[in-house]
Amino acid sequence: MAVEASARHILIDNEDICNQVKEQIISGDLNFVEAAEQYSLCPSGDVGGELGTFGKGQMVKEFEDVVFSAPVNEIQGPVKTQFGYHLIEVTSRND
Repeated sequence: MAVEASARHILIDNEDICNQVKEQIISGDLNFVEAAEQYSLCPSGDVGGELGTFGKGQMVKEFEDVVFSAPVNEIQGPVKTQFGYHLIEVTSRND
């Protein structure tokens, strides 16, 4: 069976703002879904940053490297890609 993961993310075009949003989530001022709805530049922000389930080879390398190695349910980032800076939370993975 192919390795698949489910994740959500917040895409921001500024690393400093991305770090500030991460701090708001960690401190409990915002939850991940609220932060995605408020800050994400990706259309997935409208659904709390949810990207659904995907396999290897479907996302850009920098993003995928994190999703397929990071602990589940821990916020990662900022992760820089060609699109900007991402906060990523892996919600499940079938290692």
